[in-house]
Amino acid sequence: MRYVSRPVRKIDGMSLVTGKPLYTDDLAPKECLIVKALRSPYAYARIKNIDVSKAKMVKGVACVLTYKDVPKVRFTNAGQTYPEMSSYDRLILDEYVRYVGDEVALVAAANEKAAIQALKLIKVDYEVLTPVLDYKKAKDNPVIVHNYEDYHNNYDFQGQNNKRNIVVEGMDEHGDVEGEFSRSDVIVDHEYENLAQEQCMMETFRTYTYMDHNGRLCVVTSTQVPFHVRRILSRALQIPQSRIRVIKPRIGGGFGAKQTVVSEFYPAIITLKTGLPAKIIYTRKEAFSASNSRHQMCIRVKIGADFDGTIRAIELDTLSNQGAYGEHGTTTIGLSGHKSLPLYNQARAFRFKYTGVYTNTMPAGAFRGYGATQGLFALESAVNELAVKLGMDPTRLREKNMVRFGEIMPAYYNEKMTSSALDRCIYRGREMIQWDKKYPRTQISDTKVRAVGMAIAMQGSGIAKVDTAGAEIKLNDDGFYTLKIGATDMGTGCDTILTQIAAEALLADMDQFIVAQVDTDISPFDSGSYASATTYVTGMAVYNAACDLKNKIIFAGAKMLDPEKYTVPLEKFNPKKFFFDGANVTEVSSGKSVSIHDIAIHCAGNYTGTYLNGSGFYSSPTSPPPLMAGFVEIELDKETGKYEILDYVGVVDCGTVINTSLARVQTEGGIAQGIGLAMYEDVKYSDKGKMMTNSFMQYKIPSRVDVGKIRVAFESSYEPSGPYGAKSIGEIVVNTPSPAIADALRNAAGINMRSLPITPEKVLAAIEEAKDNGEG
Repeated sequence: MRYVSRPVRKIDGMSLVTGKPLYTDDLAPKECLIVKALRSPYAYARIKNIDVSKAKMVKGVACVLTYKDVPKVRFTNAGQTYPEMSSYDRLILDEYVRYVGDEVALVAAANEKAAIQALKLIKVDYEVLTPVLDYKKAKDNPVIVHNYEDYHNNYDFQGQNNKRNIVVEGMDEHGDVEGEFSRSDVIVDHEYENLAQEQCMMETFRTYTYMDHNGRLCVVTSTQVPFHVRRILSRALQIPQSRIRVIKPRIGGGFGAKQTVVSEFYPAIITLKTGLPAKIIYTRKEAFSASNSRHQMCIRVKIGADFDGTIRAIELDTLSNQGAYGEHGTTTIGLSGHKSLPLYNQARAFRFKYTGVYTNTMPAGAFRGYGATQGLFALESAVNELAVKLGMDPTRLREKNMVRFGEIMPAYYNEKMTSSALDRCIYRGREMIQWDKKYPRTQISDTKVRAVGMAIAMQGSGIAKVDTAGAEIKLNDDGFYTLKIGATDMGTGCDTILTQIAAEALLADMDQFIVAQVDTDISPFDSGSYASATTYVTGMAVYNAACDLKNKIIFAGAKMLDPEKYTVPLEKFNPKKFFFDGANVTEVSSGKSVSIHDIAIHCAGNYTGTYLNGSGFYSSPTSPPPLMAGFVEIELDKETGKYEILDYVGVVDCGTVINTSLARVQTEGGIAQGIGLAMYEDVKYSDKGKMMTNSFMQYKIPSRVDVGKIRVAFESSYEPSGPYGAKSIGEIVVNTPSPAIADALRNAAGINMRSLPITPEKVLAAIEEAKDNGEG
């Protein structure tokens, strides 16, 4: 392999470090209208009257819009493949506001000062309603968050009922669950809770819109899902998709936040109303409190096992806080069970119950891990507690019960495990952390102790039978290539990885490729950069496009070498009679050859030639899981409850590693994000529903010094359905830190930390409680 499994430097690496890429705000012209949103101060209220007359009188104000001025057609913000599974429960502006920060009105002005002044002059008379803030009391609450008749979903989900504040409710079951529990020697049965978590990408939400010379709406936006933006805007604005063009420039991170359409509606409708270019730039406060976050979930886990460690049955019962609107609510909750339960495929029975509810808090959406993170914290913590109860090494307990290569996984849509190195991941992680030497703890002093903990995880590679990707590769007139994709590079390096795949298939050099930015007018369709789909799904589309182009290049070369001999059409041509080395097409029998440069000139620059363009498409019927084992060593001060990460080891099976450098960075970053979830990040609301953690002054994310030493290794399997044997890596890496850290604290102090974040205050309280109970 020339480029696969190599540490290829990012193709845009130097331009990034020298500040050259252009982001959305860099592209917006100075004469743009500045759009600002008036936001609700109440968690739940009805707008009785709104007076914008004084706001319109402010010099420089071009437009003021309220719920009376927008289409009354409900839609979902969720950037998911159509038909979306999320509830159609939004309007661009609504008579009802459903959380503190919800949009009340829009102002567009020539400058920011005028827009802010106009916002202050809008007078709103609210009928303040009682909000539902506690998601554990939301179901069948007398207060209904979405109380109207035109509530819609494209699917008839089990239990869905907006009049009961239920976004989704259902159950999956396999085997004799109650019978296996009754035959179990040991039962573990506890609740585990993840609070919401903010994505905290560097670039906030931002969109710039204008009308082109043909009267089409052009949307330049920082998004993970350009094609979904086009479709969702079409419905929300009530204009045909053919009148909308979406362009994605450089993105300053997303982590799932930009899989939800957040900012695009507001400048778009201003531009439609005024004909003028407009932009909206979310402040950091707005990004925190008026967008979306990870779902808060409370998950009850019950596990039954024999004394020898054989797990008989597992039950998961997930309650998910969807917040004020339903985007991603019906899908995220499913992954809490379907991406955790299959790890223990030897269990004879499982039951997965789930309920997602509306509340009057900021909506939850997509975040790296997408529900699996919450489910794995719960299940892996419970398995670690089972190991303690059995007096068994948790690595051995997992080796006894985990899914194995070739098995059918009933809890994972009955898919077959077609590639797995999970056993090697656990073994290597044990070696790297020196588990046998350090488990469970080492006393350092009277008050300080070091301990280790571990967890395993799985995720997916795209969404089976849903996610699709197209790719096109054009041979240009000088022998270089243009790669067109619809996937969006958010800083992950997917442009580089997809170029590696194309270069490998075409036996070309990396610098022979130009990667075009995503533009819905010219890019092939792609579901978007989410669900760990890019390397696996789009990668296969690129591979197919490269193979298609390679055959066309050989065919064109053959006709140039002997046009009278090779007269059959392309579909009947036998390329095996020729050898292509990336630079020349050579006829095997005669040894005659023609260069790729000459073929390119002939086909692109000669009226007798044929334009060469390879196209590829991919949609997988399965979603092969990447796998991971995570090991942590901590040091705990029992007097204060303060603890720190000394060493974190992550060993990943993502199939064939396409780019070893980028895979390592992805893993390190995901582990750091998981450590933040476990130790620091805590979205807090007041008793009135106002978010109190709406800046980096109140919301702590880990710095480099907080995450300790992170070490990464890979144990490759070969996934036959992926490009060169690759699976995904983007999401799996965030899932092991929280249960591993909780396990280490249990080993250090005998305490069970079942809610995140695990702060020193919580640890100290648990230690003191254990002492009072005679356990410490």
